[in-house]
Amino acid sequence: MGSEVPRPCTMRVMLRARAIPQATVARLPLYLRALREAAGSATPTLSSEELAERAGVTAAQIRKDLSYLGSYGTRGIGYDIEYLTKQICRRLGLDEELRVAIVGAGNLGVALARYGGFSNRGFRVVAIFDSDPAKVGTTVADTKVSSTKDMSSLLSKRRVDIAVITTPAAAAQWVADVVVGAGVQSILNFAPTTVSVPEGVSIRHVDLGIELEILSFYRRRVDAAAAV
Repeated sequence: MGSEVPRPCTMRVMLRARAIPQATVARLPLYLRALREAAGSATPTLSSEELAERAGVTAAQIRKDLSYLGSYGTRGIGYDIEYLTKQICRRLGLDEELRVAIVGAGNLGVALARYGGFSNRGFRVVAIFDSDPAKVGTTVADTKVSSTKDMSSLLSKRRVDIAVITTPAAAAQWVADVVVGAGVQSILNFAPTTVSVPEGVSIRHVDLGIELEILSFYRRRVDAAAAV
């Protein structure tokens, strides 16, 4: 556990925190998940070792990553679960509701729209779009599917913060262009292709096929080692 320091209670303290590296940002959701899972435990605190075990990293990594938030544990006590959860949520921008649009009402898009875990984390699906006339007008998880022809105006009207692309690869770049043109600055792309966006727009690519291919590599390596 790190050294004991006062809890930041003003914006001035937060501004003094160091810039957070991308690798640390990528691990913060892991820590947040671990903290939420531990929220119902008998004790209100977690040691760095306990948090590290839950998150699948080392205790040293925990201490280093959380130091970027200006938040250290109390020696001999650990990290206050409720306080640290709120602090990480604030740094991730999860202290306010984020409005999500899903573009592509196929199997994946529908599954994401119905996933209850989004609302529990502060994400609300406010729009679903598709180009298939047979799907337009139907309802998925209490959200009406709109035509992609109306996407630009509806994205602005519904104040969408994040767009999720679940279209076929051929349509993904066009969707991204429309989304960016409507003022959406964050995109999660599930289409199996690379999408280009202007500087200043954040995009994350999730290709399930690539992830399976990587797992196949490690499976083959394990099989080869076992055969020696």
